[in-house]
Amino acid sequence: MIKDKESPIRSCHFVYIVALVFGTIIQFSDESEFVVDMSKTSLVHVPKDLPPNTKVLDLSQNNISELHLSDVSFLSGLKVLRLSHNRIQGLDISIFKFNHDLEYLDLSHNQLQKISCHPITTSLKHLDLSFNDFDALPICKEFGNLTQLNFLGLSATKLEQLDLLPVAHLHLSCILLDLEDYYMKENKKESLQILNTKKLHLVFHPNSFFSVQVKISVNSLGCLQLTNIKVNDDNCQVLLKFLSELTGRPTLLNFTLNHMETTWKCLVKVFQFLWPKPVEYLNIYNLTIVKSINEEDFTYYKTTLKSLKIEYVTNEVFIFSQTALYTVFSEMNIPMLTISDTPFIHMLCPQEPSTFKFLNFTQNAFTDSVFQNCDTLTRLETLILQKNEFRDLFKTSLITKGMLSLETLDVSWNSLEYDRRNGNCTWVGSIVVLNLSSNALTDSVFRCLPPRIKVLDLHNIRIRSIPIDVTGLETLQELNLASNSLAHLPGCGILSSLSILIIDYTSISSPSAVFFQSCQKIWSLKAGNNPFQCSCALREFIQSVGQVSRDVVEGWPSYTWDYPESYKGTPLKDFHVSQLSCNTALLIVTIVVPGLVLAVAVTVLCIYLDLPWYLRMVCQWTQTRRRARNVPLEERQRTLQFHAFISYSVHASAWVKNVLIPNLEKEDIRICLHGRNFVAGKSIVENIINCIWKSYKSIFVLSPNFVQSEWCHYQLYFAHHNLFHAGSVNLILILLEPIPQNTIPYIYHKLRALMAQRTYLEWLKEKGKHGLFWANIRAAFIIQLRLVTENDDVKG
Repeated sequence: MIKDKESPIRSCHFVYIVALVFGTIIQFSDESEFVVDMSKTSLVHVPKDLPPNTKVLDLSQNNISELHLSDVSFLSGLKVLRLSHNRIQGLDISIFKFNHDLEYLDLSHNQLQKISCHPITTSLKHLDLSFNDFDALPICKEFGNLTQLNFLGLSATKLEQLDLLPVAHLHLSCILLDLEDYYMKENKKESLQILNTKKLHLVFHPNSFFSVQVKISVNSLGCLQLTNIKVNDDNCQVLLKFLSELTGRPTLLNFTLNHMETTWKCLVKVFQFLWPKPVEYLNIYNLTIVKSINEEDFTYYKTTLKSLKIEYVTNEVFIFSQTALYTVFSEMNIPMLTISDTPFIHMLCPQEPSTFKFLNFTQNAFTDSVFQNCDTLTRLETLILQKNEFRDLFKTSLITKGMLSLETLDVSWNSLEYDRRNGNCTWVGSIVVLNLSSNALTDSVFRCLPPRIKVLDLHNIRIRSIPIDVTGLETLQELNLASNSLAHLPGCGILSSLSILIIDYTSISSPSAVFFQSCQKIWSLKAGNNPFQCSCALREFIQSVGQVSRDVVEGWPSYTWDYPESYKGTPLKDFHVSQLSCNTALLIVTIVVPGLVLAVAVTVLCIYLDLPWYLRMVCQWTQTRRRARNVPLEERQRTLQFHAFISYSVHASAWVKNVLIPNLEKEDIRICLHGRNFVAGKSIVENIINCIWKSYKSIFVLSPNFVQSEWCHYQLYFAHHNLFHAGSVNLILILLEPIPQNTIPYIYHKLRALMAQRTYLEWLKEKGKHGLFWANIRAAFIIQLRLVTENDDVKG
C-alpha cells in the first residue's frame, strides 16, 4: 500500500543481487529436474556419479580441494556451477573446455592462489573469484573474450594500474573487488584503472581501521558500494581522500556504505563531504556509532542528494545530547530521509520550512509526542512511522495537523487505540492513503478517519463489523480488512466508491448474496481463506461470482469449504443447493399452498361427511369395547341377553309394535327395545351400544324417515362396527318403504353402500308375499336360537 519513493535508483546493490542470483533463477525453471544440490554434504571431491544431463550443480560449503577435467567434462549441458566455500587451492581453466553452455561459475571463498589461463567458454556471464588468496588480480587475457560477462568478482593483496586491462573493453554490470588482505608498501602509492562497469563493490577488512590509499578511477560509474568501513576521528580523513576520486564523477548517483563503524564526528564529516557531490542516493546499512555524540557544525550546501537512508543503527554512546544528534537529520535540505531499525526515541521538528517530502522512521522508539505542533513540514507527502510506540490514535491525528501536503501515512504495527471520549480526531484533509494495520483498534476506528481517505489498510486489528451509521467514507476506494474477526461480508451502502476490498483470513462464513449488487464499482475482491459454511446466501454469492469477470475475485476458484467437516477443502465452485430450499416464494408455492389446499379440502370433506360425528362415535365405541375386554369370558357370555335389537323411526313405530315384534316373539325371539330395555341413568349413546352389544342381531327398519333420523344413524353405525368385530352376518335390514338412492344423505355412506348391494329384506304390501318375508327372518335366527338355548342351559 505504501509506495517506496526511493525506487528510481534504490540501490546499486540490486544490480549485484540480480547477477548473483542468476543461476538460482534457473533452478526454478521448467528444467528443475536437472538441478543437483549437494551443498553442505562434507564432500572432499566432486562426485563421479552425477547425472550427465545436469544443468545446475551446487557443491558449495564442502571440503573439496581439487578440480579435475574428468569432474565436469561429461556435463556438457552444465549452465550453473557453485563451488564457493571449499578448500580449492589451484584452478586450471582448461577443465571447463567441454562445458560450452556454462554461464555461472562461483569459486569465491576458497584458497585459490593461482590460475592456469586457457580459453574459456564465451557464454560465461557470472565469474566470481573473490575472497581467495591471490596476490595480484587473477585476470587472464582470455577473459577479454567473455563478451557476455556481467559480473566479475576478484581478490588481491596488491594492485597495479593496468591489472584490469584485458577486460577494460567489456561493459560489465558489476565488479566485486575483495581487498580484505590488501596492504600497501611504505612510500608507494598504488592506483587501479577500471574503465567500464556500472557498479563497483569494494570489500575491506572488517576489523582493521580503514587505511587504503590506492587511487581507483572508473569511467561511467553509476553505483559505488563500500563494505567494512572502520574509522575514527584520526583516520577519517583517509576515508574522505579515498572517496574524493570515486565520488567526483557526475555519473555516480548511488553510494552505499555497509557495515560501517564510526564516530559521530566522522559521520558528520562524511555527510558534509558528500553534500555537494553529484550523489543522489546515499545508503548506510549496519551503522555503529562509537565514542561520543557532541554537537557538530554542519553546513547544508545546495545539494543534489535526493535520499538518505540509514538502516540498522547501533548506538554505543549511552549519554549524549539528543539535540546534537537529531538536529543534523531534522534540518537536512533533502526530499527523502529514512532512519529505520535504530534506537532513536525522538525526532525534532525542523526550525525552518523543510524540504522533506518523504520521511520513513520504521522500527524506532517514537511515541505520541513526536512532531506535535509542528508547522514546518508543509511539503511532506509521505510519513512512515510503523513499528514504533504510538498508543493514542487521537494524538496521532494531531501530528498531521500542520502537514498540509501529507497524502500517505503509515502507523502500522504500533499499539494504537481509539477512545471517543478523548475527542474527535483532527486529521489534515490532504491524507488519501492511511495504514492503521496491526494495532489495537476496534470498530470505533471508522469514526476517526481522514475526510478524503481513498486507501485504508485495517488488516490484523480487532474489527468485527463496519458500523452502518458512520459517514465520510464516500471517497474510499481501497479497503483492507484481512485478518480481522469480521463475520459478514460488508456491502457498499456507505462505501459508494469502493473498488478494491481485501477480506481474507477473517471469520466470514456466509458472504452477502447482494454484495455485487451493492458494490457496482468493485473490480478486485480478495476473500479467500475464510470459514465458508453451507447456506443459501453463499449459494447466491457463488452465482454472483460466476456472473462477474474471473479477474474480479482474486484467487477464485480456489476458495474452499470449511464446514461441514465432510466437505472441508472442497472448492466452493462445486457447491450445489437446490433452488427450492433457498427460494422462499417458491417454497411457499411448492409446500405451503398445497398444504393449505389440502387443509381446506380436508376441512370441507370433514364437514361434508360429518367427521366430528364419526370421531365421537369411534370414541364411544372404543370406550365400550375397552370395558367389554375387561369383563371375564363367563361374564361376557352372560351379557348376550337378546336375539335382536330393533332400530326404527317414529314413523315406523306402529308397524314395528303391531306387526314385527308380535311375529318375532311368538317364535321365542327375544327383542331389545329402547322403550323397555334402556337403563335409566345412562346416556342414549351408551344404551344403544350396550343393547347392540347384548344382541345377536341388529334389525333396522328402513324408511325415508329413518335416513333423516340421527339416532337411527347412530344405531346403524355401531351395529355395523359390531359386524366387523364379530366377523359374522349380524345385521338385518328391512325396507319398509322404498328409499330413493339420492335421498340418502352422503354422510350415511355405509347405508348407501348396503342399499346399493341390495342386502336387505323388503316388506311388500301383498299379503301373499308375507310368508316368504317371515321365513327369511326365522332362518336368520335359527342358529342363534340354538346358541341362546345352550347359554340358557348354562345359566340354568
